[in-house]
Amino acid sequence: MPAVQIPDIPRFNTALSEWLSCTIYVVMLRKRNTKLPLPLICAVSLAAQSVWLILTDAVPLLFWIPCMAAATFLMYLYIGSCCQLSGRDAAYFTIRAFVLAEMMASLEWQLVCYFIPDTGTHIAGQILLLVVVYGSLATAIYLMEKRQLPAKMRLDITWSELISALIIGIAIFGVSNISYVFEKTPFSARYPADILLIRTLVDIGGFAILYTHYVVGCQYRTWREVEALKSVLQNQYVQYRLSRESISLINQKYHDLKHQIQALRAENDPERKNAYLDEMEEGLKNYEAQFKTGNVVLDTILTSKALYCQKHSITFTCVVDGSLVGRMDVMDLSSVFGNALDNAIEYERRIPDKDKRLLHVTVSRQKNFVLCCFENYYEGNEDLVFEDGLPKTTKPDTDYHGYGLKSIRQVADKYAGSATVRTDNHWFELRVLLPVQNVAAENA
Repeated sequence: MPAVQIPDIPRFNTALSEWLSCTIYVVMLRKRNTKLPLPLICAVSLAAQSVWLILTDAVPLLFWIPCMAAATFLMYLYIGSCCQLSGRDAAYFTIRAFVLAEMMASLEWQLVCYFIPDTGTHIAGQILLLVVVYGSLATAIYLMEKRQLPAKMRLDITWSELISALIIGIAIFGVSNISYVFEKTPFSARYPADILLIRTLVDIGGFAILYTHYVVGCQYRTWREVEALKSVLQNQYVQYRLSRESISLINQKYHDLKHQIQALRAENDPERKNAYLDEMEEGLKNYEAQFKTGNVVLDTILTSKALYCQKHSITFTCVVDGSLVGRMDVMDLSSVFGNALDNAIEYERRIPDKDKRLLHVTVSRQKNFVLCCFENYYEGNEDLVFEDGLPKTTKPDTDYHGYGLKSIRQVADKYAGSATVRTDNHWFELRVLLPVQNVAAENA
């Protein structure tokens, strides 16, 4: 029985699958601000991909791999020029788009050869099948990928993840195409129909492996971020409890010393000693709880931070109505105020001029909302990079820093509120806006 002769996949079909695979991610990811409109970039990319693959159709086998590498590089340029991604993220999505394109092209041509054995006829049927297969796969893949993509619309791929994805991609491409290059190996097929079938099945399995790699990576990043947020929240709560105990001891010491001073004054001491004792008593007042906001948690947090600010020459002022956040959970309240004040204090400590170390906090009612506003002096000599409305951490270890503001936003979301940041005229301002009915005490 003669072998079934199946022609190679048309080069335009391959170019279209590569372009469409990239377009799935371009639509899904955050766009880069470019002077050229996105539709124009997409059209130019499709034209470049098609022209390149058609022109390299008849190249010798020796140059086939370099030509495929060049086609993959065009895919990388397409994704990188359209999407706001790091180089590693763009390379990762390019690898996944390439494997997806291989699967789409192979599966579509497999169905064409099955339903239309004479590929030289029924052109309309081939076009219809091309549209149906590519369109169905693109829609399904987009919905699958979109569900897993983090809200920040990027992955922060590590080098190990990129290298492992690259190894998987190369292995998939090599195994699926080995019969086209080497005829006499234990893994090569003899007949064109078998070659195409092996390629289709390997590409489907390979895409499934890379998709699993993607899902596991997304879940791991989500888990790591949740754990980091929990750690920040727990640390703030622990700080609150320690501060409450410390301030209680300080107040007790203050009252003990005050009675001692009164006893000393009852004696016939010299006038200079009285003056010294007056000065001593005045100095001790700095360690008494200074804030009476109507909320015990806020009193503790603000007092402990105020004592720290005194130690580091930071002018700290606040106008706070604690009853406005009386219904907030203790851990949520300590997370918002603890993280916000810690971030501001850490920045103010780096300002050389102590007269410019200024920090101000207000909690007030704005119609049907409670506004918690944290303002600190900002030198303006550092460029802040914003991501999702919040500035990225300036510390080199981004894996373990930058979660304070995320924790604040998470608490704001929990109470159906919002957290925003802006800089204006040398002032850094964090605004947490919360609905009154969700956080205010009944008698507020």
